[in-house]
Amino acid sequence: MVPLTALWLPILLSAVIVFVASSIMHMVLPIHKGDYHKIPEEDRVLDSLRGAGVTSGRIYFFPYTTHKEMKSPAVVERFKRGPVGLLTLIPSGPPKMGKNLVQWFLYCIFIAIFVGYLTGRTRNPGTAYLEVFRIAGTTAFLGYAAAQIQDSIWRAQPWTVTVKHVFDGLIYGLLTGGTFGWLWPR
Repeated sequence: MVPLTALWLPILLSAVIVFVASSIMHMVLPIHKGDYHKIPEEDRVLDSLRGAGVTSGRIYFFPYTTHKEMKSPAVVERFKRGPVGLLTLIPSGPPKMGKNLVQWFLYCIFIAIFVGYLTGRTRNPGTAYLEVFRIAGTTAFLGYAAAQIQDSIWRAQPWTVTVKHVFDGLIYGLLTGGTFGWLWPR
């Protein structure tokens, strides 16, 4: 067993490496370029949403119904007529990239702590690189990628977008596993 305190360097360094890699993948490489699309007649739609009084910090499902009403002919017809969707609103104003990047980095540390915990509980000091890489990489992959699949299942995110996020998670898992394997206590 390796105590978590002995893994502070791979925890921090893997978080930094994943943070830098994700920045490159999202800002330099064109992988995620087509993930978002402009709403047709955007100004009219935004004016309509403002007029309807929708507020940030909520997720709207439309057409809205209760479980009890789901099979009523009127509700079924509304779903057939469409559109059907989810709308998530964030606070108005310019994007706060600084805040988002800080939260992303803290999440990278959070994942790395769990990677360190699980790997440290299942591997001893001096364990071979590949053994550490396998456990740490798999754990990190699950932390970065597995939950992405839920967005396609429950939020209708296009599977093409989800596959790209899972691929990102695979890269982050490999980088994390490599960092832990490299810096594993001897």
